[in-house]
Amino acid sequence: MPYQVFDYRTDVKSLFFTSRIRSRFLKMEPGEVARRHSHDLGHEIFLILEGICDMEIDGQTERLLPGQMCVAWAHQMHQASNPGTVPMTMYLSVTPHVEPTHTHYDQETGEQLPPRYNPPGSFDQPDRVAGVPTVELAERQLQAFRQFAETVRAAAAAHEQGIAALTAAAEADDQAGVVAAMDGLWAHVRASHDRLDAMTNAWNDLAPRAADRP
Repeated sequence: MPYQVFDYRTDVKSLFFTSRIRSRFLKMEPGEVARRHSHDLGHEIFLILEGICDMEIDGQTERLLPGQMCVAWAHQMHQASNPGTVPMTMYLSVTPHVEPTHTHYDQETGEQLPPRYNPPGSFDQPDRVAGVPTVELAERQLQAFRQFAETVRAAAAAHEQGIAALTAAAEADDQAGVVAAMDGLWAHVRASHDRLDAMTNAWNDLAPRAADRP
């Protein structure tokens, strides 16, 4: 990734996104109220930079001033509004970033609505797979998931031995043995996360093809 510097006074947009994080500066005009929603997988951080924000999370509302932040954990309903007389600007990030990124609800009944996938090129970023057939993206997703599954199976098998070695070392008060076992386990945890990241990126490339929900 190139080294970039962003300024909330000029870069009011989505800044970047990967499967691990989506980040942006967001401006809300006086009286503006965002749509209430949650995230199936993502935790969302809000940091107020200018103005004031009334943030409701699971029915509780707090007023945030510049320099203050809060977190909406996965599955927590939340809604931001600007009760002030001047624009409010915030920084927000969601981790992880997995389509469908938002879970929406019927505004009258509160019933959860079907998944809504974002269209290609959302989040102020170019569509990096424009022109790639949907069937090819689907095959990439399948292959990425197979590789993820194979890596996890290997990691699970390694953990059987690794945890046994760690337990034996801990019971023998062998700190060097504990560290060696942990190092071996970490290699498989890291590999599993890398494969999960690749699979999620493939999924995020494919999911927007379902944005035009019938």
